[in-house]
Amino acid sequence: MKNHPVTAPARLRLGDQARLASVGIRSRPLRAALSALGIAIGVAAIVAVLGLSSSSQAGLLAQIDRLGTNLLKATNGQTLSGKEAQLPAEAPDRLSMLGPVERVAHVGTVADAKAYRSPLIPSTHTNALQVRAASLNLLPVIAADVAHGRWLNEATATKPVTVLGATAAQRLGIDRVYPGQRVWLGDQWFYVVGILRPATLTAEIDTSALIGYPAARQYLNHVGVVGGRTVDGSPSTVYVRAATEEVGAVQSVLARTANPQAPGEVDVSQPSDALTARAAAEGAFNSLFLGLGAVALVVGAVGVANIMIISVLERRSEIGLRRALGATRRQVRTQFLAEAIALALIGGTVGVAAGAASTVVYARLQDWSVVIPVEAWVGGIASAILIGALAGLLPAIRAARLSPTEALRTV
Repeated sequence: MKNHPVTAPARLRLGDQARLASVGIRSRPLRAALSALGIAIGVAAIVAVLGLSSSSQAGLLAQIDRLGTNLLKATNGQTLSGKEAQLPAEAPDRLSMLGPVERVAHVGTVADAKAYRSPLIPSTHTNALQVRAASLNLLPVIAADVAHGRWLNEATATKPVTVLGATAAQRLGIDRVYPGQRVWLGDQWFYVVGILRPATLTAEIDTSALIGYPAARQYLNHVGVVGGRTVDGSPSTVYVRAATEEVGAVQSVLARTANPQAPGEVDVSQPSDALTARAAAEGAFNSLFLGLGAVALVVGAVGVANIMIISVLERRSEIGLRRALGATRRQVRTQFLAEAIALALIGGTVGVAAGAASTVVYARLQDWSVVIPVEAWVGGIASAILIGALAGLLPAIRAARLSPTEALRTV
């Protein structure tokens, strides 16, 4: 009797392993799709959050570059007794004399004057709107623009006319400018000659009805006294554009220059800091959504593990037949592990595509540059593969441990 040499089991090539891994997925497409859905949702959430965060930050940076970081704002603070302080009437002239200061504009809140659609509106329904006298060079200094109509000039600044901030116009129910259109400011009709676009750096302008200083003095009694003579009312906010490289130096002397007698009664701020703070707040929400994406990935991993365990139980006869035909434990283990990874990879790929698409659509709607970080989609695919490997490891080991006789037993 001849002894036949024992031959080593054939090695499966990568293409053969891929085809074997696709058998379970192709034979049960609905179950596979539902299992991959959890991973797709998790990866899509992660890619979308990172993509939208990066696009939003790019938009904010572009907005800051466009509006400039060299705008400083000096406002009247409080006295030691807690009352509202007053900026000196000559504060704008003093600030304009600082060497690094390029431009100065100002507004003055008109005390006891509110904006209403008509005198029939109850006085308590102020809509949080203010009447402010404004210098004629206000718009270029604060980087604002007119949406409808026109801005004040030397002639209209002396007349009962007003330009409405974006929010003020909306709350007053005015969306366009037409001849004869009026609003009730204080105890006087004022004609509306313009509506501003939203002023990103100066939110207080959005909620204002802006009039000229001479008109505020004549019609609303906004006056001040300097050297015993009556002058236009004092400003409540002074806007300063400084040389960009000297912003810090100007900011440090702004208060004592505006009010040398009481610099502690002047509040100084840099409006562009609000955009930076908004970016930081968005970062906090990003962490929350990334956590939700991670939870979805875990749920997806559980789904993949579940379908693989069921797949092993349903395909015991297939496993037994392969083992009887010479397949090794390692080959069986590799087959089911590759199937789990392929299932997760499909979900990850769909998730990356969905997350990228949602980023593109939303960024376009917000007029942002579309930025999808490499780590977003690479991390999404890598996490999907890792989750597939972890979820399929135990079912693959269980499949490999089945002996041919046990596996071929009727189930």
